[in-house]
Amino acid sequence: MPFHNLKALIKGIRACKTVADERALIQQESAAIRASFREEDSYQRHNNIAKLLYIHMLGSPAHFGQIECLKLVASPRFADKRLGYLGIMLLLDENQEVLTLVTNSLKNDMNHSNMYAVGLALCTFANIASEEMSRDLANEIEKLLGSSNTYIRKKAALCALRVIKKVPDLSDHFVNKSKNLLTDRNHGVLLTAITLVTEMIQANSSYLDEFRNAVPLLVRNLKSLVTTGYSPEHDVSGITDPFLQVKVLRLLRILGRGDAQASEAMNDILAQVATNTDSTKNVGNSILYETVLTVLEIEADTGLRVMAINILGKFLSNRDNNIRYVALNTLNKVVSMDTNAVQRHRNIILDCLRDGDISIRRRALELSYALINEQNVRYLIRELLAFLEVADDEFKLGMTTQICLAAERFAPNKRWHIDTVLRVLKLAGNFVREEILSAFIRLVAHTPELQAYTASKLYLALKADISQDSLTLAATWVIGEYSEILLENGIISDEDQAIRATDKEIVDLLVSTLDSPYANYLIRQFVLAAITKISSRNTTSSNEQDRIAEILAKYTTALELELQQRAVEFASLFSLGALREGVLERMPPPELKATVMGVVSENKPVGSTRGEPDLLGDEVVSGGGGAPTTNGQPGASAQSNQDILAEIFGSSAPTTTSSQPSSQPQQQRSTVDDILGLFGSTNATPSPAAPAPAPSSAAPNPMSSLFSNTPPPTQASPPAAPAASRLTAYTAYDKNDFKITLTPQTSATRPGVVMILAKFTVQGSLPVSAINFQAAVPKSQQLQMLPMSNTSVQPGATETQQMRVVAPAGSAVRLRLRIAFVVAGQNFQDTVDFSGFPPGLTGGSS
Repeated sequence: MPFHNLKALIKGIRACKTVADERALIQQESAAIRASFREEDSYQRHNNIAKLLYIHMLGSPAHFGQIECLKLVASPRFADKRLGYLGIMLLLDENQEVLTLVTNSLKNDMNHSNMYAVGLALCTFANIASEEMSRDLANEIEKLLGSSNTYIRKKAALCALRVIKKVPDLSDHFVNKSKNLLTDRNHGVLLTAITLVTEMIQANSSYLDEFRNAVPLLVRNLKSLVTTGYSPEHDVSGITDPFLQVKVLRLLRILGRGDAQASEAMNDILAQVATNTDSTKNVGNSILYETVLTVLEIEADTGLRVMAINILGKFLSNRDNNIRYVALNTLNKVVSMDTNAVQRHRNIILDCLRDGDISIRRRALELSYALINEQNVRYLIRELLAFLEVADDEFKLGMTTQICLAAERFAPNKRWHIDTVLRVLKLAGNFVREEILSAFIRLVAHTPELQAYTASKLYLALKADISQDSLTLAATWVIGEYSEILLENGIISDEDQAIRATDKEIVDLLVSTLDSPYANYLIRQFVLAAITKISSRNTTSSNEQDRIAEILAKYTTALELELQQRAVEFASLFSLGALREGVLERMPPPELKATVMGVVSENKPVGSTRGEPDLLGDEVVSGGGGAPTTNGQPGASAQSNQDILAEIFGSSAPTTTSSQPSSQPQQQRSTVDDILGLFGSTNATPSPAAPAPAPSSAAPNPMSSLFSNTPPPTQASPPAAPAASRLTAYTAYDKNDFKITLTPQTSATRPGVVMILAKFTVQGSLPVSAINFQAAVPKSQQLQMLPMSNTSVQPGATETQQMRVVAPAGSAVRLRLRIAFVVAGQNFQDTVDFSGFPPGLTGGSS
C-alpha cells in the first residue's frame, strides 16, 4: 500500500529491519509513484515528488520524475515551484537534454513579480546552467544585475559568475554592471560583486585596466570594515565581516600586482589592517594571512614587506599546527625576495625542526637550506647536523646533499669543509649521493696540507664504524691513495696527537671490511684497488706485500665477475716491476668543478641497488652487489654511451678500445662523466675519475673509477666530424629582450631520440637573472633535462641547457615551455607552445 506523504514513507523505511526489506519497500513505492504520475493530480504530484527526492537521496533511481518536476515549476503555487526547482537541481545536470525544457520556465520566473520566485529561478540557473542556457539567458541576468532589490542583485551576480565560467566571451555584458555593484553598500551584494570581478580578471587579464580605477573604492570599503565598531549582523568573533575583508584583499592583490600607482594607493590600508586585526583568533589570522600575501605580491615598500614577514614569524609561534605550516610554506616562497627579513626568525624556524608534525619539519628544513649564507653557515650547518642525527630516514638523503652543497659553497675554510663532510659521512653514510662523495674526494686530492689530517680522521672513523657505505668508500679510497702519509706522519687522534701506525694495521682494517656483513659489491672493488695501491708504496713491508698478493690470488676465483677480473689484473701487476709502480702511483688531483646535481637522475645514494636510467635511455641495473648491466648484458655501456654521444654532439673526444687489458689499458668513462660531459667538455684528456684497467667486455662501476691512474692513450680513433655546421637553431621565445633558441640533434642509430640544446641570449643591454626554464611534452613522449649552465645571462653571453626527448618514431616533437625571468627588477613569465621542428625528426634524420 503506497504511503500518503513523505513523513509516512520515512517512518516506513525506518521500520525496515533489513536492507532487503528497505530495498523492496522503495521499489514498491517507486512503482506506486510512477502509476500516480499518470493521474495528473497536482496535489498528489507534490507529495510524490517529495517522496521521490527522498528516495533519490537514499541512492535509488528517481530519473523518471524529471518531467513531473517541470510541471511543478509551471504551477502558480510558490510551494510547488520551490519543490520543482529543488527536484530539477537534484535530478538534472547540464548534460541532460531535458534541460532545454527548463529554459523557458526560468525566463518566465526571472520576470516574476515575487522576488522569492525570481530567487528560485536564479538559484537553479547558477547550479545547472549549461553553455547553451547561459547564452539564452545572459540578457536576463544582465538586466537583473541592475534590479533595485538587493536579494535579486546578489543572486544575479552569482548567475553572471556561472555565465562567465561557461561562456567567457560574454564577459563584456557584465563589465559596466559589475562596476556599479562595487559601489553597493549591502555586504552580500558587494561580496558577490567582488567574486564576479575577480573571476572576470582571472579569465581575461585585459579587464585589469578597466577595474584598476576601482582601487580607491575598494580601499574605502576595506577601511570602513576595519574601523567599524561592533556590528551584530556581520560580526564573527569580534571582527566585522571577515569573509568580505578576505575577498577585498584578494582583489586588491590582483589589481596591485605590477602596478606601482595602484599599490601606492593601498599601502596605508594594508598597514592598518595588519596592525589593527586581532591575531588571537583564527578569524583574525585568516585576514592577516591574506594581508601578507597581498603585501608580498604588490609593489609595496620595503617597510611594509618587513612587517608582512614579521607577521609570518609571529604565526610560527602559534600553537595551531595549520597556522605554522601556512607560515613556513609562505616564508619558503618569499625567502628569495627578502632574505634578511626572514633571517630574523631563524631561531624559531630551527625550533620547528623538532616539531612532532612531519610536514612542519619538512617545510622548516627546506626553509633552513634557503637561509644559509657566508655569515651563518657555521651555526646553521651545526643545527642541521644535530637534526640529521635524529632525523627520519626519508629526510637524510636530501639533508646530506644540501648540507654538503652548502659547505662547498659557503665554507669559511677547507678544514671546516672537510670536517663537515666527515660528520655527514659518520651520521648518514648510507644516504650520501655519488656526486657528493666524488666532490669530497676531489677536495681531499686538491688539499695536500690536510691529506694527513683527513686520512687520519677517516681511518679512525672506519675503525669505529664500518656500517656506513659512503664512509667506508671514502676511507678506503683516501687510505689507499695516501697510505704512506699515514705511515710517515702517524694517525692524528681527536686530541691532535700523532699515534704511530703500521702497515699491518692499515691492511688489517681494510681487509676486515671485505668479510663484513655491510660490504657490498662496490666496497669490495674499492678495497681490492686500495690494498693493491698500498702494496706498491715503498713504506709497505715485504710481508704485507706477500699478504696482499695472497688476498688477490684468493679473489681470482671469485664468483663475482668484476671482482675476479680486478683480482686477476692486479695480481698480474705484481710481476711487472717498474710498470706496476707507474700504474699504481698516486693519482693526480682531478679537475676541480662545482658539484652538479643531475635533475634527470634518480635521487639514489651510493651503493644503492636500484636501477637508474642513463641519459640515452639504457637501463643501468645493479644486480646483486651492483654490477652495471645494459639491457640485461653486463658490458660496454660506458664505451657505447661515449660513442653515441660523440656521434650525436659532434664531440672531438676520442674513444679507444683494447683487447689486451694488461699492455694497453682502455679509456672508459662512467655514465656520470658522460652526463656531465654534455656541458661542453671536448678535450681528449682522460677523466680524472677513470677506472682501473679493464677489458672492453666489462663496464666499470662509476665510483670504481676513482682508483685509476691510467695515463692518456697514445693512439686514438679519429675524432668525429663536428655537426654544428649543419644544425639549425629554431627560435622558441623572443620577447622582452630575451631570446631562446632550440637546436635539435638526432642519431640514425637511435630513432626516436632527439637531443635538444637550448641557448639563452640577451638582446638588450640589461642582464637577465633568475631564469626558470621548464618544459613539458605530450604523454606519448618522455623528457629529461639537465641543469642550466647559469641562471643569469649577461649581455653578449650565451648560456645553455640540454634536453632529451624520447618520442615514438615518426611522431612530431612538441614542447610546452614555461619561461620566468627577471630584467631590471621586473618579473616576466610566459608560456609558449613550440612545434617548430621539421617533420620526420624522430625518424633518425639529423
